Amino acid sequence: MILYLKLFWEFFQTGLFAVGGGMATIPFLRSMGTRTGWFTASQLADMIAVAESTPGPVGVNTATYVGYLVGSQGGGPGWGILGAMTATFALVLPSVIIILIVARVLERFRDNRFVRAAFYGLRPASVGLIAAAGAGLVLMSFLGVESISEFGADVSVDFRLCILALILLVATRWIPKIKNMHAVVFIVFSAIVGVMFGLGDSF
Repeated sequence: MILYLKLFWEFFQTGLFAVGGGMATIPFLRSMGTRTGWFTASQLADMIAVAESTPGPVGVNTATYVGYLVGSQGGGPGWGILGAMTATFALVLPSVIIILIVARVLERFRDNRFVRAAFYGLRPASVGLIAAAGAGLVLMSFLGVESISEFGADVSVDFRLCILALILLVATRWIPKIKNMHAVVFIVFSAIVGVMFGLGDSF
């Protein structure tokens, strides 16, 4: 029971302070994995890949994944489902509470200079959290390290991953017939390429 209370508290905090959407939860999840030992940075990268490839917000999907993983470690698949439900509920609960409060008072205070200033202050915080998440994913995906402090002589770059990322960037930004294709096509294509060429084996 203590495990599930801790799981609830960790994800409640994440949901409360991860301003900016699902990707903004990633720095919190990295910190959570380091502090609790529930999952490694490599496992987190896999969770994010799965969460991005499945329907629903990435933050909620990742919370469900982590909750199931932690719950299963504590007592099997049945407990994993309980862990998934606990983590998911804890992550979305702060948003529900805050939205209900905001919806009730925003009309009255939307022109208040302190409210406007608070919203302006939240914007760069959102950008910073999402940028941190993006930088962390780049380090894990291309260099196999968790942070800049881990750079050293033994860090290797898998240039096949860089080439795949460059191809997808060019195809989805500047090739008209391709960039309008559904995102699922690119996800499936990347998965097939990863299996065929054993991408990530160098890490």
